[in-house]
Amino acid sequence: MWELAMNRDAFFQAAVDEAKRGLAEGGIPIGAVLVYRDKIIGRGHNLRVQNGDPLLHGEMSAFRAAGRQSAKVYRECVLYTTLSPCPMCSGAALLYRIPKIVIGENRTFLGAEDWLRSQNVELDVLQDAECIQLMREFIERAPALWHEDIGV
Repeated sequence: MWELAMNRDAFFQAAVDEAKRGLAEGGIPIGAVLVYRDKIIGRGHNLRVQNGDPLLHGEMSAFRAAGRQSAKVYRECVLYTTLSPCPMCSGAALLYRIPKIVIGENRTFLGAEDWLRSQNVELDVLQDAECIQLMREFIERAPALWHEDIGV
C-alpha cells in the first residue's frame, strides 16, 4: 500500500508539472496525466491558447497524448488532473469508463463532479494548496481568458 501512495504522489506531481508547463507557455495552468498499471501513458496540459484549439483542455490533451487505447486499458486507468474536470473532460472520462479521477482542487472551479459520481466514478479531491494558488493567481491576472476557457 505504501508503494501505491508513493506512485500516486509522483503521478499527481506529473500533472502539476504539466500545469506549470502550460502557464510557462502562456496558457492556462491545468495539467493532467492518464495512468495505466502504475505507468503514465498520456500527459498533457491545457493547450487552448497555444494551439488555438477549444477542445484541448488538460485532460483532453492527456487523452490525446495517450493515443488510441483499448476499452480494457481505459477501464483500468486513473486520471490525475490539477482542477475539477469540466463537463467536456468529464464526458470523455465517462465515455472511456475511467473508474477513478484524482483532482488537485475544486475550490476555484467545480466541474461536473456530481455527474461523475452519479456514474460511479471514484473521485479523490486533494485540495492541493499549490493547485489552488496557481489557479487563483491565473484567474486574477487573466479573468477574460479564464472565462473563455470555461464558457462563461
